[in-house]
Amino acid sequence: MWYNVRQRITPQLGIEMVRITRDVAIDESEIQETFIRASGPGGQNVNKVATAVQLRFDVRHSLALPDDVRERLLRLAGRRINQDGVLVIEASRFRTQEQNRQDARARLAQLIRQAAIAPKTRRKTKPSRASKMHRLEGKRRRGEIKKARGTTQSWLE
Repeated sequence: MWYNVRQRITPQLGIEMVRITRDVAIDESEIQETFIRASGPGGQNVNKVATAVQLRFDVRHSLALPDDVRERLLRLAGRRINQDGVLVIEASRFRTQEQNRQDARARLAQLIRQAAIAPKTRRKTKPSRASKMHRLEGKRRRGEIKKARGTTQSWLE
């Protein structure tokens, strides 16, 4: 599931779009990438080369997302969304900037694909006759047990 699985759409206007699903395509200009220094092991290379990627995507103000997908994405992203509604994804798994860039974009696409799946509607069901009878029988037994607790010595009356 790498970045190259996505398709680019170039309309007549020359705007590059990133195809996420059949219905959702994001304009390249909506994605902002910043390159930062990665943390962790790596010696001098870590201290001097900015290989980690911080990808930002404004979910609240994106024109590419339908309203239902936007709402699900805001819930699904959790802590990765800041107060302004901007989704921030940091990728520093690889040693090269390009691989981290592809990783961040693939994670964004995967998150949007997940949000694009509509939840199934709940179908109401009625309890069967046997289950009603079983429940009532259990209640009757329990009531008898409780009733038997009350008077243990009938000779006091």
